[in-house]
Amino acid sequence: MKFVMEERHAHEVMEMMISGGKRYSRASLATEIREKFGTETSFYTCSMKGLSAEQLIEFLSQKGKFSGTEDSFVFDPGRMCHGH
Repeated sequence: MKFVMEERHAHEVMEMMISGGKRYSRASLATEIREKFGTETSFYTCSMKGLSAEQLIEFLSQKGKFSGTEDSFVFDPGRMCHGH
C-alpha cells in the first residue's frame, strides 16, 4: 500500500485567511496552516506544486498577495487569482 500525501490548492489557505479575519506573521500563519490542513499536506498553485506551508507563504508573499508588514499582514482579497 502506497502512502499518498494530501495536496490542497493555495486558494484554500487564502480563503482560510479571509474568513479568519485576523493578522498573521509568517510563523503564526504556518502554524495555523498546519493545524487546519495537517503537517503532511502539501500545497499547489496554478504554476507550482509540492509546496510546504513555508514555501507557500513565501510564494504568496513574492506574488504580492499580502498587505501589511512581515510581522503583521492579511491576505488582500483583491489579489486572488481565479484560475482554479
